[in-house]
Amino acid sequence: MSLFLEVVPVSEAVKAVRSIAPPAGCEDVPLEDALHRVLTRDVCADIDIPGFDRSTVDGYAVAAAETTGAGEAIPAMLQCRGRIGMGSADAGSVSRGSCKYVPTGGALPEGADAVVMIEHAEQIGDDVLVHRPVAPGENVVFRGEDFRAGKVVLERGRVLSPRDIGVAAAVGADRVSVATVPRIGIISTGNELVPVTGIPGPGEVRDANSYLAGAFVTARGGHPVYFGIVRDERAVLERAVSSALDRCDAVLVSGGSSKDERDNTAAVIADLGEVLVHGIAIAPGKPTIIGTARGKPVIGLPGHPASAFVVLVAIVDHLLAAMLDATVSRRTIRARLTQNVPSTRGREDYVRVSVRDGEATPIFGKSGLLNTLVQSEGLVRVPASSEGFEVGEEVEVILW
Repeated sequence: MSLFLEVVPVSEAVKAVRSIAPPAGCEDVPLEDALHRVLTRDVCADIDIPGFDRSTVDGYAVAAAETTGAGEAIPAMLQCRGRIGMGSADAGSVSRGSCKYVPTGGALPEGADAVVMIEHAEQIGDDVLVHRPVAPGENVVFRGEDFRAGKVVLERGRVLSPRDIGVAAAVGADRVSVATVPRIGIISTGNELVPVTGIPGPGEVRDANSYLAGAFVTARGGHPVYFGIVRDERAVLERAVSSALDRCDAVLVSGGSSKDERDNTAAVIADLGEVLVHGIAIAPGKPTIIGTARGKPVIGLPGHPASAFVVLVAIVDHLLAAMLDATVSRRTIRARLTQNVPSTRGREDYVRVSVRDGEATPIFGKSGLLNTLVQSEGLVRVPASSEGFEVGEEVEVILW
């Protein structure tokens, strides 16, 4: 295991992690506990939404034809036949030459098909002067215009946002079916690592990757389970991975993935299962490992945090999405490059960039530097078929 296996394209690596993802489980949860969970069953409207014709403004419910030709000089004159209360079970009706006051959200009376905004009318006693005509349907939401009974309002695979929770409540879904939260084991390996609370001595560094990977897993809807720092000893790492497999649905191991003879991650995965990929045509992140053990995914991440994070975004994101029966959702923007971005054909490069006023500035740094993570807002992906981008070229930025 001292040499890389055949280096594969990023697309093949993504296909590999998706193929080994265990199927998503599901559970019913109360709606108040469903925020940021992934739907496994469509949510449908139980009734028409809204269940009645309703006004979208404060004003006067009218038959639109009664206001034809109305203006400031010659307003249309209607008789006000009362006010419609919010929540009223019977809004009554309007006949020729009459109208009713209706508040925002109030029900439309029978015979009315539009609402004149209060700003465009003047009431004098029981008379209402309309200074502006309205068209049929103006300032009105009709029954079922939002959602029809039985219509799918939230599709399976959707990550529920606060907006979605509100919509689900409006259609009577007090419980929803969501994917069970996958438990992801997090292991960092390396004799040079010390706990985050420790002071690194010569040749030592703090364990940043456990927290980096764990936070990424949490942000993508998983539950990280931390197994701490493991020394570069094959038997010790094997015990840690075995323990993680006992308790988790997948395992991420950072460090121990390069060609150094002391790096044991690939060997341990091979002992416990099978190495599918050892080396991806990606920069940074070439020494990434993809394997399985006991039917569960085990991913070997690079030891450098900046490289590890790129692999989390480019590869592990797809694994977690597949485990949740969801799609990979990324925030992207278009921006113009302020500098040339060179690349090597045949390798997919991910370049960190800062973004300001529609411009993307590459942040080039030596391998292993952390400052590029905090100075950047996202990544620019350079396809393997390209030799880079030129200054002024418009590119897509994958936001962190």
